[in-house]
Amino acid sequence: METAVALVQCPDQRGLIARISGLVLALDGNIVSADEHATAPQDGVFFMRLEFHFDPARHPRPAVEAAFADLASQLGAEWRIRYARDRMRCGILVSQQIHCLMDVLYRHAAGELPMDVAMVIGNHDTARRTAEHYGVPFHLVHATKDNRDAAQAEMLRLVRESTDFLVLARYMQILTPAFLSGYGRDVVNIHHSFLPSFKGANPYQQAWDRGVKVIGATAHFVTEDLDEGPIIEQRVERVSHRDSVETLRRKGRDLERLALADALLAYTHHRVLRHRNKTIVFE
Repeated sequence: METAVALVQCPDQRGLIARISGLVLALDGNIVSADEHATAPQDGVFFMRLEFHFDPARHPRPAVEAAFADLASQLGAEWRIRYARDRMRCGILVSQQIHCLMDVLYRHAAGELPMDVAMVIGNHDTARRTAEHYGVPFHLVHATKDNRDAAQAEMLRLVRESTDFLVLARYMQILTPAFLSGYGRDVVNIHHSFLPSFKGANPYQQAWDRGVKVIGATAHFVTEDLDEGPIIEQRVERVSHRDSVETLRRKGRDLERLALADALLAYTHHRVLRHRNKTIVFE
């Protein structure tokens, strides 16, 4: 038996759950878990995550996908199917701070993240030893504001055919529209702030200047608008007037690791659907 996850979003209408689950029954499949969400009536969008087992000897993948495509056409739905045995390939981009990279590679090595890490790309050499310790190829692509286009063209050459998504593990360069459109797949970023507050490169200083009582970290999809992409996960911690900028940074590093790990866990288990500038993240 093979395990598949179907992600569906379509205009809300009567009988959706019955029709989608009935399709699995027609394929002699067995539903393992199902979760759904419908937006407010004025929006009227239905989302569903359906995990099921099926026998590929009786119903090969192309037949399963053809059946879902036919139903999706009837429902006006967007859909995709992912298979548990097909691990997604990840590329990780990093600058000088490597705490998020170390956490992701450790969790991957411990079997917590069902993905393959194809490579680490650094715009400094700081991460080379960590990547090599975990047996991951490391590429140094030194990027500055003066050579950004050439550097990102080289990065695109490295990742376009060998990765299914990218993670910015504290990569402190802005990805250009040319890179994002040329790559054409998801890019997940960890931002050291509770977005939408304190965007940009130095949010802990901004937070300290404002005297906040809560700091946070945000994992989100990257879009052409800086720090504006759909949010996947956030973590927060209370702080006080006794905290300095440095203690905020120290506490924040833990939040960054946890928020990114939770986001990648949801993403690699195919629990995240995007809708406009928001996400639906199924538990």
